[in-house]
Amino acid sequence: MKPMRLHVNGVALWSGLLPGWDAARRILRGEAAAPAQPATRPAPELLPANERRRAPDTVSVALEVALAACRHAELPPASLPSVFSSMHGDLAITDYMCGTMASSPLLVSPTRFHNSVHNAAAGYWTIAAECTRPYTALSAGELSFGAGLLECCVQAVSGDEDVLLVAYDIDARGPLAAVAGSKHLLGAGLIVGPRRGTHALAQFDLQPETGDGLVASTAQAGNAALVAGNSTESCLPFMEALALGGSRELLCLATPQLGLRIRMRDA
Repeated sequence: MKPMRLHVNGVALWSGLLPGWDAARRILRGEAAAPAQPATRPAPELLPANERRRAPDTVSVALEVALAACRHAELPPASLPSVFSSMHGDLAITDYMCGTMASSPLLVSPTRFHNSVHNAAAGYWTIAAECTRPYTALSAGELSFGAGLLECCVQAVSGDEDVLLVAYDIDARGPLAAVAGSKHLLGAGLIVGPRRGTHALAQFDLQPETGDGLVASTAQAGNAALVAGNSTESCLPFMEALALGGSRELLCLATPQLGLRIRMRDA
């Protein structure tokens, strides 16, 4: 299979210690220190104030990076097909649902129930952005970022258009934390397209690679520690490569037997 050649036309990153791409880029490059006090959660501008307060953490972090990536690329949010990837969805609401169903099933909150589905963040995005373009919501365990990146790139090439990727996970709660662990909030947004955009950061060739024993690339130890434990932490080597710039090669896993060999260079 020929490599797919693509451009990163928009980028966003948010975690408590990497609060926004501008700050994250300086921190990942070693030009600034991470904040001493981590941010608790973002406040996505796309939602009205009352919705912003009620939105679950998954929606807050997903919409924050989705809108920031669109703004970086100067593309209308309503114009883009999208891919949302998350290992667990909203673990806090899942914990609530399980606990309430076990103790008082008639008291399940309708609002929390509709926020418990895996595509809730994608649904909020399409409504808030008034976007009628197709979206995909997927989960591939700890490799959900790689699976989402592959889906995003295939859609961009086959549809000959820019596609938005949003990868996110949040803190695990209650008994679920022992079996589906995830720490803190992390969201990464990318806009990938077949042509160079106005504010493109990089271009890259993506070559699928199959086999047993594939080993994914890792970020620098100090950078990796900033998001360690979150189920979407596998996004960091790609985001670090964007921050550092220059020519770089990395391997991102979409499944244990399917790697994405990425050769990246400045746009």
